[in-house]
Amino acid sequence: MGSMNPLKTNPVIVWFRDDLRLADNPALTAAIARGSPLVAVYILDDETPGRWRLGGAARWWLHHSLAALGKNIEHLGGALVLCRGGPVAAIMSLIQQTGARAVYWNRGYAPFAIARDRAVTHALEREGLEVRTFCASTLFEPGSILNQDGKPFRLYGAFWRACLARGISDAPLALPQRLPGGPNIPSDDLESWQLTPARPNWAEGFEKLWSPGEEGAQRRLTAFLEGAATGYADARDRSDIASTSRLSPHLRFGEISPRQVWHAVLAAQSAGLVLRSAADKFLSELGWREFAYHLLHHYPSLPEAPLQPQFAKFPWNAGRQHFSAWCRGRTGYPIVDAGMRELWTTGWMHNRVRMIVASFLVKHLLIPWQEGERWFWDTLVDADLANNAMNWQWVAGCGTDAAPYFRIFNPVLQGEKFDPAGHYVRQWVPEIAALPDAYIHKPWTAPEAVRLAAGIELQKHYPAPIVDHALARRRALEAFAYLRTMQLEVLHHEPPKAI
Repeated sequence: MGSMNPLKTNPVIVWFRDDLRLADNPALTAAIARGSPLVAVYILDDETPGRWRLGGAARWWLHHSLAALGKNIEHLGGALVLCRGGPVAAIMSLIQQTGARAVYWNRGYAPFAIARDRAVTHALEREGLEVRTFCASTLFEPGSILNQDGKPFRLYGAFWRACLARGISDAPLALPQRLPGGPNIPSDDLESWQLTPARPNWAEGFEKLWSPGEEGAQRRLTAFLEGAATGYADARDRSDIASTSRLSPHLRFGEISPRQVWHAVLAAQSAGLVLRSAADKFLSELGWREFAYHLLHHYPSLPEAPLQPQFAKFPWNAGRQHFSAWCRGRTGYPIVDAGMRELWTTGWMHNRVRMIVASFLVKHLLIPWQEGERWFWDTLVDADLANNAMNWQWVAGCGTDAAPYFRIFNPVLQGEKFDPAGHYVRQWVPEIAALPDAYIHKPWTAPEAVRLAAGIELQKHYPAPIVDHALARRRALEAFAYLRTMQLEVLHHEPPKAI
């Protein structure tokens, strides 16, 4: 008999990260194809991310997603090993315990993740171990879509057209039928990580809305394609109806891949379930997500610093006295307050309302976008470094594809347009629910008799607006005008460039 191939007997470690699924998981599929015993591991790393360690809402999601993944792995004959700490030390310990000679994972694209993966790779390769990494969380490898001059795209439209021209042809990888068993090694108990809140349980509202895990993601996608997807192109901005997919947290944790979503939407369109216009619009939102990863790749400071450097001199309101009112949904503008309360209660907020509340913070209150970004990071179940940073910069007007600086949302008109009968506001701001539709988005304008009939006394039951829209708009435009003046002075005093 010939000697056994050592590659077949030494285990391979599959390091799960933001890819908590078994189907269309390139690292897992490649590890299974290797024919070796398999060790599946998740490492809770709160050291490497620094200030970007998972926020409270995301930790709740992670707990339930890991529980679901562990059950799915067990069902296929494997086991999920949980450990916490620095990944270099954790993986080296696993190698000592298992005799593994290879480690596979799907790449991460946050700056701290890139640095972490580089350190792990160097440590493993020094020991002569095989390292293989894969693209699994985006349709295209970030950095691979460039313009004709070989430079990064700065505008979304041109970027997405280049993506579509390249094409997304690869079908998703199949769900494995079984996992090759590996050595039995100790694992942390998930409950010991205390990822979920106890007293008080502020995530109680999360549990009514979300089903984290791969099956929950697939159910959410199916429900969307059989329901709201039909009218997505026209209705997606309506906050008062279930008009969006709510797939964002499932994508954030990799319980479903963008490639799976892409092909499912095209299949639904081919079957006549979804109109071409709706499919194109929804897929362009996947493209917006891709653009965020593209920007983070080329501009690693995206989460911290404005992409347009002159914005570093923006005259923000140093007082920040209204930040707490914004966080708690007590601004006196019902559509803003409804969004902030939905966020606190469910860990999610409708996309149009995200734009409204972000614009209010940055332009009405002149509070730096980074403050809002940090609040969203802690309270969103779908908090994603690339998306969160790009979208805040877009609203603030300091990103690449930024909204024009003079675009300052009027929260009353936005509410009347995207919540016309006030259903969304009444759900999340019940203290003013009895107001007639004509005043639901501007309670301070209701005649006193109308307010009394609705049982509302301003400042007692619901706050008056913390800022006047017209005055706040004028102040914001003056701040932007100041910024432009500063920019022109810099240009005026800049020495002539050599030709």
